[in-house]
Amino acid sequence: MQKMAEPLGLRDESGEGTSGAPALAGSYLADNRLNLDVYPDGCRRFLQLFREQQGEVVQVEFLRLSSNDCLLDTTLDSLPHLKHLKSLVLKGGHARDEFGSYQHGSLTSLPPDLGNLRCLTHLDLSFNRLSILPSCILHLPSLRVLLVSHNRLVTLPEDFGRLRKLTFFSAMKNQLKDLPQSIGELSMLQDLDLSENALELLPEEVGNLHNCTELDLSGNRLLSIPDSLANLKSLRRLHLHSNLLVTVPASLASLPNLSRLDLQNNCLRAIPAEIQALPFVHVRGNPLGEMEPSPQAGLKSLHNVINSCISSGSFTVTSEGCKVVLACGIRFYFPPGAAPDPLQIYFRSLTPDPQWVKLRHHDVLLSRVLELQPHGVQFQQEVQIWMPYISPQTPHQHEVVVRTFSGQSWSDLKARVRRKRKSKKCVAHCCVLHFSWFLVVSRLVQNECKVPAEGTLLFSSVDPNIKVIFPPGVTKEPRSVKLQVLPVSAEEIQEITANAECRASPLLCLSQDSTVDFLKPVRIQLPLPPGVTGLNLDQSRLHILHGDLEGQTWNDITSEVVLELTHLYAVFEVTHFSWYWLWYTTKTYIGGIAKKVYERLRLYQVNFIALQRKRDPEQVLLQCVPKHKVDPVLKKLQDRYRGPEPSDMVEMFEGEQFFAAFERGISIDMDRPDCVDGRLSFIFYSHLKNMKEIYVTSPVDRKGQAVKGQVSFYRGAIPDSIPEDASRRRKGPDSLWLATLPIKLPQLKPRWDENPGPLNGFSFPPLNLGNAETGYLTQANLLSIARRVGADWQSIGLNLGLTYQQIERIGYNNREDLNKQILDMLFSWAQQNSEDPDCVSKLITAMKESGRQDIADEIDAIIELGRQKYSESIRRVGLEQESSTEDSAIAMT
Repeated sequence: MQKMAEPLGLRDESGEGTSGAPALAGSYLADNRLNLDVYPDGCRRFLQLFREQQGEVVQVEFLRLSSNDCLLDTTLDSLPHLKHLKSLVLKGGHARDEFGSYQHGSLTSLPPDLGNLRCLTHLDLSFNRLSILPSCILHLPSLRVLLVSHNRLVTLPEDFGRLRKLTFFSAMKNQLKDLPQSIGELSMLQDLDLSENALELLPEEVGNLHNCTELDLSGNRLLSIPDSLANLKSLRRLHLHSNLLVTVPASLASLPNLSRLDLQNNCLRAIPAEIQALPFVHVRGNPLGEMEPSPQAGLKSLHNVINSCISSGSFTVTSEGCKVVLACGIRFYFPPGAAPDPLQIYFRSLTPDPQWVKLRHHDVLLSRVLELQPHGVQFQQEVQIWMPYISPQTPHQHEVVVRTFSGQSWSDLKARVRRKRKSKKCVAHCCVLHFSWFLVVSRLVQNECKVPAEGTLLFSSVDPNIKVIFPPGVTKEPRSVKLQVLPVSAEEIQEITANAECRASPLLCLSQDSTVDFLKPVRIQLPLPPGVTGLNLDQSRLHILHGDLEGQTWNDITSEVVLELTHLYAVFEVTHFSWYWLWYTTKTYIGGIAKKVYERLRLYQVNFIALQRKRDPEQVLLQCVPKHKVDPVLKKLQDRYRGPEPSDMVEMFEGEQFFAAFERGISIDMDRPDCVDGRLSFIFYSHLKNMKEIYVTSPVDRKGQAVKGQVSFYRGAIPDSIPEDASRRRKGPDSLWLATLPIKLPQLKPRWDENPGPLNGFSFPPLNLGNAETGYLTQANLLSIARRVGADWQSIGLNLGLTYQQIERIGYNNREDLNKQILDMLFSWAQQNSEDPDCVSKLITAMKESGRQDIADEIDAIIELGRQKYSESIRRVGLEQESSTEDSAIAMT
């Protein structure tokens, strides 16, 4: 057995210890593994080692290099000399662009001599620019694992089957349009990932992969799959979702080891009974008997389809491009050629939730969350998106951006904003090359620049008196620097500190894209606090504070810097970036005061409202309202609601969770999807409506007396990165309570569901509006809804599409009984529209147009509960979607 080589740089050929370059080499290599992809200049280091200690470098068995390295081409020529190499990783993705997305490496080919590496068993060339597979790869006799995902491969070589020992092959996210017949010769292949390509047809020879246990063909353009797949007796997981399949062979049901078959989001109009009988098949997102809309359908029909959807749906984009308008006001423009082939786009409008909403300090959420799928699809041209949002209250110091997820991290897109003339609604316009999650956020205005070695000047557009001066030689390599300013008024400082003598400059935040300190001090100029000049200044009262990026600690660094004062400004020098704040006060422990002020600047003062509908006191409106909006909100609601005065003022962070609990004889439906342990869950966002209108009941006998109950509000989960003191105050049962407001339910009157008399003459067949996946509205649900309609029934009926003559006839036929009028209207409409797949959406829209948001929300809750139960039933039989096989592929590296 070959003896393991000594760690590089520990010994020379004579056995004596070495120094200098060999010692340096020892820090890079251990156990014949050379991992240089973690260094931005890894290729330079490799070339230095190869030049100075070639005898030891050629013994390396595991090598990792970044293909984002500018010296990669020079390094490739040295690799064929590493005859003992077993694993070679030349991945891109080690650098990011300005939007935070991973950049592909520069690798486009490999030297022919690389085929002489007879020991190589693992090769990873992911995230590069390969358009053809280098021919030298086919000459690697020991190769078992090959990863070429996230490249530009259009085809595979005809003799690809020469890699007889290959057990794992991933070519996901390429542009493959077909496969060579020789792929069937890979007799040892166990995992094959060809997802997210452009495959339209599979060769019959795929059925010869008898050892294949997982086959991923999702995200292609397959119209059919060959019957030969039924020969894959070892197959356990078959991923076929997001294709154009019209049918699948029934013979797949005979595969003995198959435990997952994913057929989601295809064009299947019929599924063989043998396939349907499988407990692990997943078929959501297929028309199943419906006519699939033509991809070439005109723009007008596309608008009609999308406008019928409320919060989710899909549409097809062709190479001709199109404009799309969603019912919620979101618009898209796909230019011609953006999608070279027909592509199905799926969209969802999500309720804001910390899972999707990633906010930083002083950020404000202005919209719902838009999810667009397929995630990560790269368009050939930029797609334009217009997203409506709520206008922020602080336009001067904040700017509006569209925040998106790149696959690894959240980043901000510059957005052009405008206000529509007629509706006066605000819209954010951005351009993207990929789809994921999108939301509109207001952040502190950000000024940025690239700092070269020659130095530069950066100043704030919010306060031009704030400047950052970078002298020549401040850095070797150019780096990006960002500057944000939070103005703080003298009134705010005095109110929070209760000290008229405390004053502070605007709060300055500096950040950079490098973890290395600057080579020379950087000069910062801040204006002196309001009312303070160089003429009346007492320098002993002036303090420069440095805060960490989370605002948890503030340190007085006045004695650590050289402070220069002018009539209007204070100038000092630093070598690293964070928060900086200039204070003028007689207080000694200024760090604690600044921490308190900073925390308060992030808090919102709010009041809770609990109102009952005048026509039906069992309909309760709950809302958390910022203090300055309380009076306008109450004025708007006073005609339809009444209730107690708003709660006392409390303070909350943007994105903080809170709960509403009904107590003392009042209860709600515990099956609501937003109900946690009997309490309604809310997330506070200062510019969105933190409002819910729900139907409450009382389990006690109310026929004889009214019920005097209450609703109490409690804190929920603590937001990320809130100040330590605030977190401490939010722990413990006493600190969770926020406010309590009274709720009174009047004496209960007999209802038609308790007395069958008024229902005499009304006999309807069972009704199920909707479908199994989204949840049904049953006859019992409609009865519950009817109980709450009241005198609004005529308006609701007209918005549902009933004619004036029908409304008058219903009113006349049941003129002595309001309950019968409501039942006749609602059930007559339901019977006429029970076959309409959009009937539930139309019912919700009619309720909203009639001013009955409370009933619309109740229907939404019923439908959401149906979705939840359906998902749970799917999960119980093991059909929930599995994560991408990309993770497993990466893990093998």
